[in-house]
Amino acid sequence: MHSLAGKRIVLGVSGGIAAYKAAALTSKLTQAGAQVHVMLTQNALQFVQPVTFQALSHQPVHIDTFQEPNPHVISHIDLADKADLVVIAPATANIIGKMANGIADDMLTTTVLATKAPVMVAPAMNVNMYEHPAVQANMQRLADFGYRFVEPGVGLLACGWVGKGRLAEPEEILAAVGAFFAEQEKAQARPRDLAGKRVLVTAGPTREKIDPVRYITNHASGKMGYAIAEAARDRGADVVLVSGPTALAKPAGVTFVAVESVQEMFDAVMQHLPKSDIVVKSAAVSDYRPKTVHEHKMKKGDGPLVLELEKAPDILRTIGERKAEGQFVVGFAAETQDVLQHAQAKLEKKNLDMIVANNVLTEGAGMGSDTNIVTLLTRAGEQAALEKMDKREVADKLFDAVLLKLSGRPLSELS
Repeated sequence: MHSLAGKRIVLGVSGGIAAYKAAALTSKLTQAGAQVHVMLTQNALQFVQPVTFQALSHQPVHIDTFQEPNPHVISHIDLADKADLVVIAPATANIIGKMANGIADDMLTTTVLATKAPVMVAPAMNVNMYEHPAVQANMQRLADFGYRFVEPGVGLLACGWVGKGRLAEPEEILAAVGAFFAEQEKAQARPRDLAGKRVLVTAGPTREKIDPVRYITNHASGKMGYAIAEAARDRGADVVLVSGPTALAKPAGVTFVAVESVQEMFDAVMQHLPKSDIVVKSAAVSDYRPKTVHEHKMKKGDGPLVLELEKAPDILRTIGERKAEGQFVVGFAAETQDVLQHAQAKLEKKNLDMIVANNVLTEGAGMGSDTNIVTLLTRAGEQAALEKMDKREVADKLFDAVLLKLSGRPLSELS
């Protein structure tokens, strides 16, 4: 368990039956060294009492926005400013809805709205409430804000239903908090060697419509591209991420451009290309698209269906053609055979500076996996084969290689 010594954590407890677990979480966070400041909503008071949390945290418990024991500070602003992390556990559908819509009508929601600290949300509610489109939309909105989630468990709920909605166990939330601070320390230790650089990244698949309900796409998850965007951001770059449809949360701190079709991605990339210093085109875009997009749903017939396709715009080739002096362009080659030969041919044909090649049939290197196994190739004929590693580690190795080449050094210096 990562030490939480000296970390100031605001723990918001909202009004659900799972509030009793927040007492155990308070104890565990305190034992791990954190300074825990508990905030209870009025509804939470129906389930738990402030004295419990005061005894476990050794800190005053906050309930009312208008209770100001220290005349030198405004309590909720002071806590918001000094927090290293805000944890909402349990987070009911009500509190999630208020946070998603900027409602600040009590101590907890006012503090959340005022803080610049990261926010971690641990939902807990009836399974039908959890699955309701409004709740899902509110959680997605919070994810878009950069809020982190600790997924609820599946099991027997207090209401008698069985399903997803049970608050994660205190040990799970504690582990998530520890992992957050460990990653934060790792990020702070990373070099800021891309400061002043503008990095354009493409990620995910594209969808080419056949009719209003059908489309052509591929298995790309966007994980590699999102990891690249996050790595560039953490190393100080100004990042634009152009993404096709994915199930991933938008990375905080980047300019995010959502697209669907290859034409939309082409237009977005060309808009941002002139101002970019480094371009990493990791998206798996469609090479072909339907020649005709039907206005209405195509009806099933008795015989076979013939779908006529036309070539889609070649984004990477166009980037290579328009590449300005000083711009560095990285492409990806996801292959299934003769990987290095195909990658080298693509690098030269499309006027790239570097290409990242991988065999998607190799276990641990396929689309959708959390790891990758790649080989970096350059215009000078250099190759650097990387062992299997997390996609975020691959992203950092990629930028290490890019910076080597920008400084005129050989790829052999990549450690």
